[in-house]
Amino acid sequence: MSAERGAGGESEGAGVWRAEEGRALPAGLHFVATPIGAARDITLRALDTLSEADILAAEDTRTLRQLMRIHGIAARGRKILAYHDHSGAGARETLLAALRSGARVACVSDAGTPLVSDPGFDLARAAIAEGIAVHASPGPSALLAALTVAGLPTDRFFFAGFLPSAAGARGRALEELRVVPGTLVFFESPRRAADSLAQMAEILGADRPAALCRELTKRFEEVHRAPLGDLAAQAAETPPRGEVVLVVGAGAPKEVSEVDIREMLVESLKSESVRDASAGVAARLGLPRRQVYALALELGRQGRG
Repeated sequence: MSAERGAGGESEGAGVWRAEEGRALPAGLHFVATPIGAARDITLRALDTLSEADILAAEDTRTLRQLMRIHGIAARGRKILAYHDHSGAGARETLLAALRSGARVACVSDAGTPLVSDPGFDLARAAIAEGIAVHASPGPSALLAALTVAGLPTDRFFFAGFLPSAAGARGRALEELRVVPGTLVFFESPRRAADSLAQMAEILGADRPAALCRELTKRFEEVHRAPLGDLAAQAAETPPRGEVVLVVGAGAPKEVSEVDIREMLVESLKSESVRDASAGVAARLGLPRRQVYALALELGRQGRG
């Protein structure tokens, strides 16, 4: 389930939706982004797609029916099929069979963009493998909304999705992410947010700038911006409610000596090319690739000599 939840949060209707004239929905699989909070976040193209599709596939059919009701889109007897992580290969094969016959299938998650920590990847991959056209109707995303309001650099970011629920596995995942040279974005449940923030402060660094974003685009939207240590203490005292996105700024570059870099390169060059070894070491240390590549070339020449 996604942090991008709560699509049917408004009750106002808009009458019966009428698709834009002259635009026929092409055959194929259409992934449709749906609101993460405010129902009016939906795009006109998404409404067109939901109105014209022959078959509708939804993570939760009740949520989709509510969204369609809000925007005045009639089902008109069309099949609305449950498609989620537990619906199995059977539902996927039903959709693929329809797609093979030239049907127009719209697929939505409960809220936000499908495939972003939501179902859809296996279906998309299967459709692509069979040469079926796959389309995206872009729109709301908790990931992008949080990056927009967090006040942290967005030129380079890494989306880590949901962290493991077990403390040990979560700690190992954070260790791997510690040296990522960019802003980190996580989805988290309110029940685990305090524990995750505590481990982030311990492993990533209590002084790292961060933002806890909750209930994005909803009535009680909040963004708390503070160092990780402060956010962890705050969450331990008052656990957040609602859907949570955690945004964490990049750490300060690690002081690494040239000797350390050379030792890592020597080990990597035993089994990798100069290009691959330098790229891997640069990523692990958060260093510019060009700097590490120059050392790798030098070591490579010494090895051949």
